[in-house]
Amino acid sequence: MACWGVAAATVAAMAGAQWLSAVARTPDRLEEKRSLLGSYLAGRFARGQHDTTAAADFYARALTRDPDNEVLVEQAFLMEATEGDWTRAVELARHLVGIQDTHRMGQLVLGLTAFKSGNYAAADAHFRAAGSGPIGELTSMLLRAWVKLATGEVDSALELLEGGKQAEWAQFYIRYHRALIADLGRRPAEARKSFERVFKMDSRTPRTAMAYALHSAKAGDVKLAKAILNEHLDKSAGDGHPTTRALRDQLEAGQASTLLVSTVQEGIAEVFYGLGEALTGEGGISIGALYLQMALFVRPDFPFALAALANVHETTKRHAEAIEIYARIPRGTPLQTSIDIRKAINLNMLDRTEEAKALLDRLHGEDPADLRVLDAIGTILRGRKRYAEAVEYYTRAIGLLEKPEKRHWTYWYARGTSYERLKQWPQAETDLRKAMQLNPDQPLVLNYLGYSWIDQNRNLKQGLSLIEKAVALKPDDGYIVDSLGWAHYRLGNYKDAVRFLERAVELKPEDPVLNDHLGDALWRVSRFREARFQWQQSLSLNPEPEDAEKIKAKLQKGLAEKPVVRGQKKSRQAARAAAGKKGAQTKLVPGAPVQ
Repeated sequence: MACWGVAAATVAAMAGAQWLSAVARTPDRLEEKRSLLGSYLAGRFARGQHDTTAAADFYARALTRDPDNEVLVEQAFLMEATEGDWTRAVELARHLVGIQDTHRMGQLVLGLTAFKSGNYAAADAHFRAAGSGPIGELTSMLLRAWVKLATGEVDSALELLEGGKQAEWAQFYIRYHRALIADLGRRPAEARKSFERVFKMDSRTPRTAMAYALHSAKAGDVKLAKAILNEHLDKSAGDGHPTTRALRDQLEAGQASTLLVSTVQEGIAEVFYGLGEALTGEGGISIGALYLQMALFVRPDFPFALAALANVHETTKRHAEAIEIYARIPRGTPLQTSIDIRKAINLNMLDRTEEAKALLDRLHGEDPADLRVLDAIGTILRGRKRYAEAVEYYTRAIGLLEKPEKRHWTYWYARGTSYERLKQWPQAETDLRKAMQLNPDQPLVLNYLGYSWIDQNRNLKQGLSLIEKAVALKPDDGYIVDSLGWAHYRLGNYKDAVRFLERAVELKPEDPVLNDHLGDALWRVSRFREARFQWQQSLSLNPEPEDAEKIKAKLQKGLAEKPVVRGQKKSRQAARAAAGKKGAQTKLVPGAPVQ
């Protein structure tokens, strides 16, 4: 995305240069045009970098020079709305719709503004006007149904949500909101029917499972409510979402509960949250973030929408902004521990590691049995190459597992790779074997253990077999394919090494280690010119200083006549796998909670 932003700015700059040339014959306007163009280009570049705060500022500056420019009005509006500056966004939306009355996002914002002021007729008109395109059509339909409910037109609301010719993915949202509206409209039979269909389509989504369970509990069928949550949690990854676990505990304790969505305002926020979270999950970061902000425009303290928006900031590497969004989530919700873990991981990404560890240590002190906290501390320490400390926390986590399950393989894998980096191979091998026993088809474990054996010149056939299985399970992982190629290289199978290493570089062309490996393999099959090209490419990708010196030596002298077996020294690729990514980006969204 960053490269795209640079390219876009470059193309725009070329066009802008031609434009400036055209107006050069009017010197009195030239400086003004330069300022306008500079702000516009800077805004485009900032948007390409997902820095919407800066983009909004640059577009605002450009608008002062050309306030009726449709492109500038649109871009400024989108940036202000994405940042949640609603005073400015609403003003720009009115201006934009005045210029382009079919602008979907502008109409949605004006519809929300009208709804919040109680002008339901105007809200319906704006939402109707926003119904262009598949997403717009679905959004418009759901919002108009909620507005109908606000005016007491329950039958009209439900008729809007008959579904018609909508695609199957859209039917899920239509049935879900039909169930919510029927519940609030005192049509429990209609609600039950729609909830059943939604849950049958997908029982793993936390919000729909919770809504169905709460509907059932309110209707007096607590047994069904518990069964719904149990089925959902059984099919969820890990221990399931914190809010669904908390709801099950609440029902088990016989505590009273309310509907998941109890007002029209919450229903409209639910429309934007559900679609926004789905869009960001599918890579639609810009429109997804805008939808999440619109959910918060209606319901500013919506925990799920806030968590999803914070996750968007994490994805775009805006870690300070992510922390600020997490801080807006009301304290005391079942999400609290997960939120604090995410804050710590973002602090670590900002190189504020001691603050992150202090926060997590406090959480650990409050609940020493919470595996999620121990795992987060271990991950941060491992990413910072503080392996001995990481081992200590992983050992505590493992000590809490009375009956290890398949999903617990990560603790032994993480501790095993930490032991390996500490050159304590017997302990590392024991842990890696245990991880493989728990999850025999986990590519990371297969790759790490298999390569370790080959690198130590032991269990060669079995080690190669493990790596081949890892590649079969994850054929598009450049690092694992690199391991297979490098294993063949260490075994002297140079032609096979070249074949796999070329594929690895295709998958991860920006990695200096993979390019270096390919250069070595090409040299061994006498493709000397290509080998030097790959080494030069590796140098251009900023390798570690120690590696850079070795590559420079190879460029001068080539490789020795025969490769030297390096005993127990781990490959650089495996070392990177051991360290893990600094502050692993586990999502705190309804479908993927921090566990």
